[in-house]
Amino acid sequence: MPRFQAVLFDFFGTLTRPVQRGDGHRTTAELLGCPLDTFVEVLDRSFYERASGRFGSAEATLRWVCEQAGVRPPEEALRAAVAARHRAVRADTRLRDDAVPTLRALRKRGVRTGVISDCTHELPVFLPELAVAPLLDVRIFSIQLGCCKPDSALYLAACARLGVHPQDCLYVGDGGSQELTGAQRAGMSAVRLAAPDLADHLVFNVDTGWAGRMLGTLGEVLDVVETATDPVGVRW
Repeated sequence: MPRFQAVLFDFFGTLTRPVQRGDGHRTTAELLGCPLDTFVEVLDRSFYERASGRFGSAEATLRWVCEQAGVRPPEEALRAAVAARHRAVRADTRLRDDAVPTLRALRKRGVRTGVISDCTHELPVFLPELAVAPLLDVRIFSIQLGCCKPDSALYLAACARLGVHPQDCLYVGDGGSQELTGAQRAGMSAVRLAAPDLADHLVFNVDTGWAGRMLGTLGEVLDVVETATDPVGVRW
């Protein structure tokens, strides 16, 4: 019998291949009349504020970004840029080859699955189009809960929706946003996906001091679920 009742995954860099901003972001900046370097700098330093929904809708958020960058695009250009950014983020999102097989195998074993993601407005819109969507029992997005990892509220919300206790959950992530230590503080076990390709991943606030268990591939989660024993409550 599997050690865990549920496995919760980070999304970007974990269920997906490494993320880098592609050419679509240049198009977004051009629509706004903003230099690309300035646009990216504002995006980087405001990620957690934007991912927690601090500035409102996607359009309102991009308007705030423009203010920070010192540009004032017309409303028509702003609306076009919102659509362009959605396409850009979607284009940057490529599922790992073993994402669907791993999720399918977990569900076959009776293990429930979910995703917890620090994300802006785009992911909740396009995730239902992805092949992993029907294999996820719960989806927790920072933009909808109003907080980001490592806040325990995200992990506990996933548990509540699944009807499971934190100690019965395994969390899997690449380590961004201090997510692994956050999962442990919420009462979960956690493992880090340390795939070689993650060296090129766009990530913030990494769990640099993580000393727990690490996996080379996403598929190794199945071994953890099948073989893990934790008789005295020790966390990895």
